[in-house]
Amino acid sequence: MKFKTFSSKQKLAISWWNIKKYRGKDAVICDGSVRSGKTLCMSIGFVSWAMTQFSGQSFALCGKTITSLRRNLVDPLLGTLGAMGLSYIEKISKNYIEISMAGRKNRFYFFGGRDEGSASLIQGMTLAGILMDEVALMPRSFVEQAAARCSVEGSKLWFNCNPENPYHWFYREWIKKAREKNALYIHFTMNDNPSLSESIRKRYEMLYSGVFYERFVLGKWTAASGAVYQMFNEDKHTFDSPPECDRFVISCDYGTVNPASFGLWGHCGGIWYRLKEYYYDSKREGISRTDEEHYEALQLLAGDLKPELIIVDPSAASFIECIKRHGKFNVIPAKNDVLWGIRKVSDALKNGRLMFSKECTDCLREFSLYCWSEKSGGDVPVKENDHAMDDVRYFVTSVLENNETDSFFVASVSR
Repeated sequence: MKFKTFSSKQKLAISWWNIKKYRGKDAVICDGSVRSGKTLCMSIGFVSWAMTQFSGQSFALCGKTITSLRRNLVDPLLGTLGAMGLSYIEKISKNYIEISMAGRKNRFYFFGGRDEGSASLIQGMTLAGILMDEVALMPRSFVEQAAARCSVEGSKLWFNCNPENPYHWFYREWIKKAREKNALYIHFTMNDNPSLSESIRKRYEMLYSGVFYERFVLGKWTAASGAVYQMFNEDKHTFDSPPECDRFVISCDYGTVNPASFGLWGHCGGIWYRLKEYYYDSKREGISRTDEEHYEALQLLAGDLKPELIIVDPSAASFIECIKRHGKFNVIPAKNDVLWGIRKVSDALKNGRLMFSKECTDCLREFSLYCWSEKSGGDVPVKENDHAMDDVRYFVTSVLENNETDSFFVASVSR
């Protein structure tokens, strides 16, 4: 890998540990916009520091999952080691790499901080340093357990992340208290990455909107407020007559006391069209419906079409079993990471990949009412007017995100 000129902030992220002014710091925190080059620079700096200061020690490279860690940090890092004069042996099955330089050798273990149970994976280790990539996505218990493992004299903590909400524990406990924690804080924007061209920078600026633009482009720890889907525009995102579609999917948010919302989606020319919907509010109608009655409605929604997939709220185990028992449709539980799903729906709306029939009145009504909670202290939508919004999110995260290769459909239909 050939290096281009680094910016001043990138150079600082690489070499702060060897600068007299910052040498006594216990930690470094790099946050800011996406594509600012902070992850690669931190990984280069981390390995340079470890190989210069230690030999025969263990270190931890941490991401939300080991898969994302390999993709975002480890693979790019391995491409730089030769240029840095380092050699390495990777033990894929054991999730570590051993790096050597001029008689020195250190081991770098990979960890995923996905949930509260992840803390036990790193417990008991003795480390000389940790690098936590996207630390704001990890549970506090894992981060604090990993930091507690760094008991070797001279050990240091390296953190990077994109901003979340200003109530996030890492922002409050580390970034706001950087001086108290004896940490160097470096804030990045896309302008701090010289390898990013103006056209690519503008492309990223167009990818996001609302709170996600504030965070991922401007690099601000911004509170979510107002409408969740501020980019939704009925003039832009609705249609009167659908095109001829070549494949079909139904997404379902199941409810008995709460409303049930099902959407029939058709694909044409790279765009998915919400053709029809079924929305049943038992409070409005005055009577609840059973699983079998909802299943009958599902069949009516499909009509003579043959949906490739029925995607259902993962908590609706009885309804999923009802669909399976009838044996007519292929059904799977939806992915249900709410904030990630909202971001993906936002991206799809902004990029024109979703369209909605004007007959889907309940879905359109919810788009105008779905908003962030101002009382939650975090990124949580108000749990009202969210049933069609949930089924739209299930569709996007379970289907649209897998649509480029079609492998999702092949795997699902062949079950």
